[in-house]
Amino acid sequence: MRTVVHVSDLHFGRVDPELLAPLRSAIARQRPDVLVVSGDLTQRARRAQFRAARDFLATLPTPQVVVPGNHDVPFYDVVRRFLAPLDRFRRYITADPMPEFRDAEIAVVGVNTARSLTFKGGRINVDQVREVAGRFEGLPERVTRIVVTHHPFDVPADGDPDDVLGRAPMAMAEFARAEVDVFLSGHLHRSNIDTTARTYRINGFAALVVQAGTATSTRGRGEHNAFNVLRIGERDLRIQTWRWSPEKAAFEQEGEVGYRYVHGTGWEPEQASGG
Repeated sequence: MRTVVHVSDLHFGRVDPELLAPLRSAIARQRPDVLVVSGDLTQRARRAQFRAARDFLATLPTPQVVVPGNHDVPFYDVVRRFLAPLDRFRRYITADPMPEFRDAEIAVVGVNTARSLTFKGGRINVDQVREVAGRFEGLPERVTRIVVTHHPFDVPADGDPDDVLGRAPMAMAEFARAEVDVFLSGHLHRSNIDTTARTYRINGFAALVVQAGTATSTRGRGEHNAFNVLRIGERDLRIQTWRWSPEKAAFEQEGEVGYRYVHGTGWEPEQASGG
C-alpha cells in the first residue's frame, strides 16, 4: 500500500494565510510516500512569490513531484514570458523538466503543460508523451503508473471542454498503450474524480482522472479549499478529499471513493462491480 498526497494551485501571492499551518499538519498526518504538487505555485510568477512557495514546500514531507502551472509563467513581463518562461520556477522550485518518483509499487512522472503562448490553457506535445511512456516501459504490471500535469485531461460533467489539456486525445492514446493508471491535475480549483472512459473511448482502457481543488488560494470558485489523498494497493485504489472547514479551522476528510482494477477493462468504481 502506498499513500500519495495531491495538492494543487497554492497561488502564493494570493493565499489565505490561515490555511498554511493546518494544511501542513493535515498533510503530515497522512504520512505520504510522495507528495504531488500539480502547478500554480504562484499567482504572478514573481520572485517573492516563488520564494514563499519554496519555503512552504520545504516544510512539507518529501519526496515531492512538483510541476508548474500557467500562473508560474510571467504574465506582465512579456520578454521573460517568451524568452525564459520557467526560469524562476526552475531556480526556486526544481530544475527537473520531468520530475519523477518510483519505488516497487508506484511510478509518478510530472509533465509541464504551461506554455508562453497561452495565458490560461495548457498543452502537451509528442516528445513529452513519448518521454513519459518511455519512463513507464518495462515496469512490472503491479506498479501503478501516475502522470501529473497542471491542466486536466478531462473536466467535470458540467465543466467547460475548452479547459481540457491541448492535444489530450493524442496523449491519451499513447498513455493507454503505456497502461497509465492515474492522471493527477489541478487548474480548475474544483475537486473531481472520474475515469477516462467517460470521454475517451479506448477499448480495454479506463484510467482515473483526479483533479484537486485549490489548497490555499482565496479563489475557491464556489468550493472550500481542498486536497486529495490516494491510498494505492496492487489492484485497488481509494481516493479521499480533504476539505477546509472554516468552523473547525482545520482540513477534514469530506469523502472517499474506491476503485478496483479489472483486467481487460481498467479501473472501475467499486459499486459498479458489486464491490
